[in-house]
Amino acid sequence: MSKPVAGTLVVGVGNTLLGDEGVGVHVIRHMEGMDLPAGLELLDGGTGGFLLLGPMQEAGRVVLIDATLDDQPTGTITKLRPKFSSDYPRTLTAHDIGLKDVLDAFYLTGSDPPEVTLFAVTIPEPSGLTLDLSKEIDAIVPEIARQVLEEVD
Repeated sequence: MSKPVAGTLVVGVGNTLLGDEGVGVHVIRHMEGMDLPAGLELLDGGTGGFLLLGPMQEAGRVVLIDATLDDQPTGTITKLRPKFSSDYPRTLTAHDIGLKDVLDAFYLTGSDPPEVTLFAVTIPEPSGLTLDLSKEIDAIVPEIARQVLEEVD
């Protein structure tokens, strides 16, 4: 595997108390056990909101993994390269401040956002508190990780 772009940060976001909504965090945990290329940094973004702004400002490139509620079948992995906050799909914002807000903060602070790739994972509407992913979403965690590594390669 070749070296990724220097300063590539992979951020998994989501609330792990809401099951599938925390898929981004689960992907990061999965990737922590993998042999990763040099220059790739993983971050459990949890529900960090604006706390993600600093690490993202320091990165040359950012790959985000988040859950989304959309009209795609559950388990669909959609890769996007959003430039503006309006380009983001409806990701879940149980994490108070959503990814759209973080991207808007770059513009408000006069900073150029890094190159961003978003892996949006379609999940069903959360139905209660659970630390576990559904079987359907848990089964695709390795595939999401594979696609992320392919993206940064």
